[in-house]
Amino acid sequence: MLSTNGRTRQLNGTCASSVDMELFLHYSLIPSLFIILVLSFLQRREQHRQRGDTCYLLGNHFGIIIPLDFMGTFRNRWSYGMAFGATANKVMFLFSEGYQPLQVPQWAQAFVLLIGGIEVGLSHFPFFACLSSEFQLVSSILGFSYSLIWFAVTVHHITQCPHGQFVGRYETIMFYWPSLLCLAFLLGRFLHMFVKSLRVYLGWELPTEEKPFLEVHQAKHVKKLLRKSPRQKKKSWFQTRIYEWDPCFHFPIQMIGTTVLAFICLYLFTAIEFCVFVYVRDELDLFEGELESYIASVNQTGTLTPVILQVKELMNVTKGVWVVTILPASFTCVSQLFHILSCYRKRMRRLWAGDKHSLPLKFHHPSSSESVVAIARYPGWQIAYILWGYFIIHVVQSLCGLAIMYGLVLPIIHNQGLEMLRGLGIGTEVLTISTVLGLMMLQVWIATRFFLQPKMGTADTQKPLALNNRKAFHNFNYFLFFYNVLLGLGACLSRLLISCILGAWLIARIDRTIMQSGYEGADMGYSAWIGMLYVDHYHTNPVLVSFCHILITGHRERRLQRAIKYWYLNQSACPRVSARSRTRWLLLQTLINNPRLVTLRKSTAGYGSQEFTQILLTCSEH
Repeated sequence: MLSTNGRTRQLNGTCASSVDMELFLHYSLIPSLFIILVLSFLQRREQHRQRGDTCYLLGNHFGIIIPLDFMGTFRNRWSYGMAFGATANKVMFLFSEGYQPLQVPQWAQAFVLLIGGIEVGLSHFPFFACLSSEFQLVSSILGFSYSLIWFAVTVHHITQCPHGQFVGRYETIMFYWPSLLCLAFLLGRFLHMFVKSLRVYLGWELPTEEKPFLEVHQAKHVKKLLRKSPRQKKKSWFQTRIYEWDPCFHFPIQMIGTTVLAFICLYLFTAIEFCVFVYVRDELDLFEGELESYIASVNQTGTLTPVILQVKELMNVTKGVWVVTILPASFTCVSQLFHILSCYRKRMRRLWAGDKHSLPLKFHHPSSSESVVAIARYPGWQIAYILWGYFIIHVVQSLCGLAIMYGLVLPIIHNQGLEMLRGLGIGTEVLTISTVLGLMMLQVWIATRFFLQPKMGTADTQKPLALNNRKAFHNFNYFLFFYNVLLGLGACLSRLLISCILGAWLIARIDRTIMQSGYEGADMGYSAWIGMLYVDHYHTNPVLVSFCHILITGHRERRLQRAIKYWYLNQSACPRVSARSRTRWLLLQTLINNPRLVTLRKSTAGYGSQEFTQILLTCSEH
């Protein structure tokens, strides 16, 4: 009789939802493009087209809209982060290379994935564009409607087939609840924007100020630099060891969005890995059942029976170790994500202070073009590094778990602990390693005691690097030369082992290179990290932004004072003169005083007719 989980899988094996999410992704481009056209029509262009230009009839409409500013925006960061989180399922779909709308050769797969990335970006473009649009009333309505469509379609897809073929019950919910949560947050955000913009439109509230050039936390940072540093307060254990909140520093949208998307993608990757594990476990259970049938057929007296029992034990141990190490591997990657945020703040502070000593020498002056490209590379590469890092760390921890099980746990379970220690010579090995380490420490002690001169002062922590007893020192080096050759073999192997362990452990840390000194440029992820840091440093440095803010504010104040000074001259009883007529008169006066400019004017200009040119030439002759 089938179990409940088995019946659920059998039931969902024939479940076909009426909504194909991949097909809906294609059709979602239609409302997405419509929203983009509406927002572009509302967006005003700063430069007007001339009459002879092709797009003159469009006026100043259809400006370029941007989804978000990755560097200079510090408001609505969590809203943008949730918009990134809504794309998690599609990002994982691209990561698994499941996007195959066209049958193309193998060498053209990169172009297909590029098309898939552009399509996913277009389908989710309205989320970001509606959040960053200046026309809050219209964009909130469009953003709420588009988010509601995605939310309703996703819920309909889940309700039709809530279970799956691998985990069983509620498998579809397990994969889609993060996106639903992000879409629900966006619905609430757009609803809040609509209510607030409607109250402003009706005159019930004052409109909010435009996006400031200088953010509050940047101004606080500059003020903190100009003040005398206060006495340091005693920090708590959490502030010293974990994290200390700084009101003078805010993470940009790029870091918040990347972190949120990385968390959700890591969860989805773990869920997918668990589904694959369930499938492999079921296949192994079938294979194990066949092995048990074979053992029963030979009445446990066959020559292969001991081998089959060991294979069964290996499969059971591997399955248990793999499940147990899921949580430690996930916790390792989550802690590394938080540590990357902490390192970003620390690196940015040092760059603001002009300190580049913590960076490799070749990265003190990175390429400008590579740094600009790094802004686009970093978010995607960080997510990919986290996913691959989780898988590699999981494999390494599973291998360590197998070694512990077969080296310690299983011999004790089978009452063979002492026999195993005698067979492997563990006691002898431990004694040998202890002796080698003792001899190494003895060398250091002898060098400190006999071959260094005494301290020069009582406050010195160690002896100076000045040799003493040189004849004895040369004999000491000669006789230990041959022994250290053999000792170097073990040191070399330990170096290789430690490098492999640290490399696998830090593979997800894009902020730290695993290459040797001098070869950091070969680490493309670390190069993208450094380039991103420099771009953020040059464009969000609080001191530089404050200086530009002072210049812009001073220029505006001077223009305002100049306008107030000449405002009284325009308040006369004479008839009002249009701005166009005043401009024509100033143009005529300028060209009369500079007749050579007449021949350089465009023939398609508004005032560039032949008659007007002839009048200017006549006036210049007189």
